[in-house]
Amino acid sequence: MRTPWLRAALALFAVGWGANQFAAMLPVYKAHDHASAAEVTLLFGAYAIGIIPALLIISPISDRIGRRRVLRPVLLLSIVATCVLIAGGSHLWLLLLGRLLAGIASGAAFAPGTAWVKELSTGAAGTGARRATIALSSGFASGPLVAGVLAQWAPWPTVLPYVPHLILAAAVTVIAWNTPEPARAVVTEREQESEVAAALREPTFIRRVLPTAPWVFGCASVSFATLPSLTHIPGPSIAVGGALAALTLYSGVLLQPFGRRLGSAPKMLIAGAIAGSVGLLIAAVMAMTGAWWLVVPAAIGLGAAYGLILVGGLTGVESVAQPGDLGTLNAIFYSLTYVGFAVPYLITLALEHVSGTVVMIFGAILLALTIPVVLIPDRVTARRSG
Repeated sequence: MRTPWLRAALALFAVGWGANQFAAMLPVYKAHDHASAAEVTLLFGAYAIGIIPALLIISPISDRIGRRRVLRPVLLLSIVATCVLIAGGSHLWLLLLGRLLAGIASGAAFAPGTAWVKELSTGAAGTGARRATIALSSGFASGPLVAGVLAQWAPWPTVLPYVPHLILAAAVTVIAWNTPEPARAVVTEREQESEVAAALREPTFIRRVLPTAPWVFGCASVSFATLPSLTHIPGPSIAVGGALAALTLYSGVLLQPFGRRLGSAPKMLIAGAIAGSVGLLIAAVMAMTGAWWLVVPAAIGLGAAYGLILVGGLTGVESVAQPGDLGTLNAIFYSLTYVGFAVPYLITLALEHVSGTVVMIFGAILLALTIPVVLIPDRVTARRSG
């Protein structure tokens, strides 16, 4: 393959597929294995327990020893995680182990893999960030779409939905195994820590990356976890759930040419905030009227927000990072994005007291409030943070 960055991007795609294929499987375990709400929450929690420490521990190591030496075993671990999920069946402890391993593989892959794609990419600023976003988001979208279709209509609904990932990951492991490793400067651990601390104090990080990052998965998770609870959506529930996740995440992919034309991180972040606010307002109308078909434009708006804020945030991180700490800073950014997965839970609590319409309008206002923060001139933020 003549484009080395594409081989690294395929690694992100495969691990992203393995990470999110489980989203379509939760209704299966509820129906076939009678999993309780507490058990489902535990399965989600096992993934989070794996991903956050892996992000923060493995990424600095990849900055020192290289991306390839990290991604090789990670691809194998992603395969092992899916094998454990296949073997899990109705055994909760095996499913928990599989989700934990998938979380570790994801955390160890996302930040180093994103940095690897950037380092192997040439072109204008943000090219690597867009390529990594497209690869990861396409994997996130394809996993639940394919798993949902197979779980809905194919036999052995707790086995066959996982097989495509096994085939994909095995093929990608062969393709990506000898991807070139860019030359890197030798940086001591103390120097790396100093560079990371300096980057985190940069106005670009404080006012652009920090307030918007949680909305990456905040918008995405609201789309496929909360919207179906606001009104009844007709159709086969498992396949519809997978298709809704795919629509959301593929919307973020298809908006990338628009993001490229916007060029700068602030413009992408503002466009993402506007798209997400519109999506939430459409969801408010859907909750008020019961017009289930509004789930489509709402999901597209929230998916556009996910994609634009993700690539805008990664572009902002690239602008403040040194070559020796890009993986570490990407890990911090991804950790902030995963805070957004708490949003559907918070909405569930709020819905016990107020209507879905009120909650969605309130969310749209909160997201819109990030726009003036992003627009604060550098000199103002610099004075306040200094």
